[in-house]
Amino acid sequence: MRIALAGTRGIPARYGGFETFAEELSTRLVSRGHSVTVYCRQRHAEPSYRGVRLVYLPTLRHKYFDTLVHTALSTLHLVFHRQDAALYCNAANALFTFLPRLAGMPVALNVDGLERHRKKWNLLGKAWYRVSERLATFLPSVVVTDARRIAEYYLERFGKPSEFIPYGAETGVVATRETLDRLGLEPRRYFLYVSRMEPENNAVMVREAFERILTGLKLALVGDAPYAAGYLERVRATTDARVVLPGAIYGPGYHELQAHSFAYIHATEVGGTHPALIEAMGRGALVLYLDTPENAEVAGGAAIPFTHDNLTERLRQALDMSEEERDSWREKARRRVAECYSWEAVAGAYERMFRRMLED
Repeated sequence: MRIALAGTRGIPARYGGFETFAEELSTRLVSRGHSVTVYCRQRHAEPSYRGVRLVYLPTLRHKYFDTLVHTALSTLHLVFHRQDAALYCNAANALFTFLPRLAGMPVALNVDGLERHRKKWNLLGKAWYRVSERLATFLPSVVVTDARRIAEYYLERFGKPSEFIPYGAETGVVATRETLDRLGLEPRRYFLYVSRMEPENNAVMVREAFERILTGLKLALVGDAPYAAGYLERVRATTDARVVLPGAIYGPGYHELQAHSFAYIHATEVGGTHPALIEAMGRGALVLYLDTPENAEVAGGAAIPFTHDNLTERLRQALDMSEEERDSWREKARRRVAECYSWEAVAGAYERMFRRMLED
């Protein structure tokens, strides 16, 4: 099959969850014999990446228009460079899925979570997402959800069944530790937080909870935010020498940090399945997660929940555990991801979905 992926920043992944998803899915589909094109915003050195064709198109660098402008241009390109099927990411892009369908291409839309709840959006942005949720129920050929809670939302609110395909992650240990050495971190001697530094991801809450405990361990707050400079300043406003703020880290360094952490703190409260949570579990981290339905669905009893009010207490609890108890949590997390969230299973599910779309 010839398949196009649109609506992300492109690959190689250098931003967030959808970009990692696009890289992992597209390269696996290529390895299964398919031709895959990914629309990109930032240029890679080569016209292809691990067998995936890369198409670069311009955009408008603005918090509210970046994704929409690039997806609109990608859609026009797609209409004139026909593929067998297309996959769009992000519910905000629902409007654009009808043009490829008019041109005879089946289109799937991965809606992600309920993005209108993010604090960074103004009233117009929230309204666009609300309308896009409705458009997603009839403009694309298939709606894809990666969390059962989001699937339930679309079914209960709109009567729209969706194709449930979870996010994926690698499992296993990472032996290297170059990134730790560069940041002055020691294995099992730091708490780790990874996310875009936006208000609903609660980086400030995590930092302040950590600063209330007495420990020789450090806290690595990893991430950046292109359109949240004010909140990023609040995250960095600390005099605690134990807090390390390296910015965004991708690729092998990111996996090293997950695999060697004392514990991983997942504090995101908006969205569907969060990649960083699955990836940390897959690397065998001791995971503490903010108790939302979506996060609890992923954790599946293999991680420790916390609320806005008791994170400090949970951090102390992790410190007070025996090493055997911590290792038990780590093994449960790794097993959970291996059984439920492998990338090969995810790629197979998308491959079967594309085949059904073409048959229909």
